[in-house]
Amino acid sequence: MLEQILTITLPVFSIVFIGYIYGRFDNHDLDVTNKINMDIFLPALLLFILSEKISELQYVTDIFYATLIVVIGSGLITWLLCKLFHIPITTLVPPMMFNNCGNLGLPLAVFAFGEQALPLFVIAFVTSNTLHFSVGVWLVTGHFKIMTFLKNPVFVASVAGLTLNITGTHVPAMVLPGLEMIAAVSIPLMLATLGIKFANIKLSSMGIGVMAAILAPLVGLITAFLAIWLLDLNTEMTQVMLLFCILPPAVLNYMFAERYRQQPDQAASIVVIGNMFAVVSVPLILGFIL
Repeated sequence: MLEQILTITLPVFSIVFIGYIYGRFDNHDLDVTNKINMDIFLPALLLFILSEKISELQYVTDIFYATLIVVIGSGLITWLLCKLFHIPITTLVPPMMFNNCGNLGLPLAVFAFGEQALPLFVIAFVTSNTLHFSVGVWLVTGHFKIMTFLKNPVFVASVAGLTLNITGTHVPAMVLPGLEMIAAVSIPLMLATLGIKFANIKLSSMGIGVMAAILAPLVGLITAFLAIWLLDLNTEMTQVMLLFCILPPAVLNYMFAERYRQQPDQAASIVVIGNMFAVVSVPLILGFIL
């Protein structure tokens, strides 16, 4: 079992660590690299998976509703805790709602459950990402710009992929190999840039970071078991949702906090310590899932 867990987690965390080491010695701005990945490579992956790899649309609705329950439920539980302990909502609620299902989740799903699980996890990622760029932005800023959201390449690719799937249309055979090659760049690049980003985040507020690192998987598991029970998910979907719910906070939470000046120091601690804690918590919980 230990060998199986290491086979799943070691490649993923190793690439993140390589990115971190690189980031410590080379402090170049990654904005262009991240933009290319988010505008080209990741949308290509979503278009390819959603249009070509999902055979039963029932999976889409089940995983969609399960992800909604986990994300919104985690937010409601954390909101109550913030009210009870007088913690700013904009500081803690978004990181507890929106996890690292892109950078860590997609590769972990492949290593843990095989290529057949990737379409299911892509649905969870698309749902969470859509909520992050709508509800998440509203939580941090108090407003939401619909046109900015609709022009997001990740959203456009998701809608296009699902539309092709629903209509039974396929990407032309001569285009498909190129699309698949571009899509293959996304996941390893996300892992490497995640590590580089961590190397450039300065920590302060350690207390809230440790608290969030412990709280995130606990809240996630509570809401995931609720979703599994309410929707009567099958074994494969249950495994996907249990992996989804234990992932640490997304780096995007820190980027939003920094951009909109919502206590970025605390957001940085929540994100970095949460992801450090995941090196231990994810393998442990995967042991129970598998």
